[in-house]
Amino acid sequence: MSLFTHPGLRRRRLNAVLAAFAALSLSGTALAQKKEETLRIGYQKYGTLTLLKARGDLEKRLAPQGIAVKWTEFPAGPQLLEGLNVGAIDFGTVGEAPPIFAQAAGADLVYVANQPPAPTAEAVVVPKDSAIKTVADLKGRKVALNKGSNVHFLLVKLLEKAGLKYADVQTVFLPPADARAAFEKGAVDAWVIWDPFLAAAEKQIGARVLADGKGVVANHQFYLAARPYADRRPDVVQAIIDELARLDRWADGKHREVAQQLAPQLGLDLAVTELAAQRFSYGIKPISPLVAAEQQKIADVFFELKLIPKAIRISDALPSGVKTASN
Repeated sequence: MSLFTHPGLRRRRLNAVLAAFAALSLSGTALAQKKEETLRIGYQKYGTLTLLKARGDLEKRLAPQGIAVKWTEFPAGPQLLEGLNVGAIDFGTVGEAPPIFAQAAGADLVYVANQPPAPTAEAVVVPKDSAIKTVADLKGRKVALNKGSNVHFLLVKLLEKAGLKYADVQTVFLPPADARAAFEKGAVDAWVIWDPFLAAAEKQIGARVLADGKGVVANHQFYLAARPYADRRPDVVQAIIDELARLDRWADGKHREVAQQLAPQLGLDLAVTELAAQRFSYGIKPISPLVAAEQQKIADVFFELKLIPKAIRISDALPSGVKTASN
């Protein structure tokens, strides 16, 4: 009997081959599992996060770690944070008001960073031939806005400045696309909206800006994460912030170049996109006690107006070590 046909040797060789296949299979499974990790980002038709998506820089940064990036578009901040609350996304960007409404609804989120103020990037607009000339003229009128968005607070503050109460106008809660349709049909008298929808209304249908946020509100853009994700993958969250900071340094002052990259993402023409880009703010920063205190003031106003069901503490949604200036 040949050594190579000996039954014991054949069994040992067969076992070695099977073991090798098993090792390859386990290695392949582990590799596949590593490649299956996905960072889920929610974005809107606004701001530098959309520009980051257009450029693909984050995908390049995370690919060596086996992390894919899935982008999901939302019509506005409240809807985006609802997605974060139910576990559909891990990270996203919104304005000042949406996280307050989300926190009041029990969302487990954490503020990560913010852009500098951009007060001219949101405004109340009226039809170009409207008889409404001042904010005070809005008394008794129908005003469309997305409930819980930044423009909700803008409207509150503009009315206050004009000597009106929030109850002095008839608020009509509509998402941007429906609000524009109502605005064009004359079903509402005014519309409180943000860029690029604001820029599109100005350029495409001649909407007239009645008042913007300058001197009234800050209009910060915030980056937020689901707290469980931020606790589990702080390195990935930091990678997003690093890429946004690098992008900010490139984009500041380059309105035309930014618009050229954003226009295809937004589905808007270059003139509209460039107008919106001119009103962006660049220079991402960690949440400061001062900005957190400003958020607390907004939350307190919303509670006083009974727009949120309970009082909240912004400090509960801040990263460890960050408190409001009043604490």
